[in-house]
Amino acid sequence: MERLFIIAAVIGNKYQLNLKDQDVLTKLKKRIQEMLGTEANVAYRLGLTPNKISVIGFVLSLVSAVAYVVVPMRPVLFLVLAVVFMLASGFCDTMDGIVARKFNQASVFGAFFDSVLDRYADVAIYAGIIVSGLCSPVWGLAALAGSVLVSYTRARAEGVGIKMESVGFAERAERMLILGVFTILAVFYPHFVSATPMSSSNVLGIFTFGAGSYLPVLNVGIIILAVITNITVIQRVYYVFKVLKSNKKNFVI
Repeated sequence: MERLFIIAAVIGNKYQLNLKDQDVLTKLKKRIQEMLGTEANVAYRLGLTPNKISVIGFVLSLVSAVAYVVVPMRPVLFLVLAVVFMLASGFCDTMDGIVARKFNQASVFGAFFDSVLDRYADVAIYAGIIVSGLCSPVWGLAALAGSVLVSYTRARAEGVGIKMESVGFAERAERMLILGVFTILAVFYPHFVSATPMSSSNVLGIFTFGAGSYLPVLNVGIIILAVITNITVIQRVYYVFKVLKSNKKNFVI
């Protein structure tokens, strides 16, 4: 999640960052950690361990998911609440790592536990959007599957010693940023419309198939997420293919 703050810092300071440049990335991470040092100190003095912060972030993501579910009741109010709680969850996702490193509380279990909660959080938020009819269920499921597989392919690859951090665009921070932006845009156009079946005179029907009604702006965001997450999965599969192919002992077709 630190990548979300790194992206914001890059834009704010007019840097051009290549995520493969580990020196620049490391310096920016250090800068973000320094910027959030006060908050980390407060969390530590309150007795919040990294695992506790992870749980708080998870609960906030569930609240965000519930807000998405009830958006049809009062669109503007609950869209705002959904994005606020989602970004607060992302802040916790950043803070747990900073507290862990700053106060020597990092652990293998903590990293594993945080990753598991992140997956549940992702599923909950996408499920809330799909269940409430804010997007086409087909695109919603595609975005959900892609998001889970982005994380899964990284975990599997790193399990065999292949680093994947800079492979592909759609990491969790970028996904949350895109979803947050389109949720905010939807606040200014919170009107549901009925989906129109695809026909020879309406090729755009492909973007809404499976939907009875939907929130157009947020549906566009979900389509973008569905596309880029699954492209990222393909990129990672191909990257692992190339790495393993270079070591013929680990490569069989």
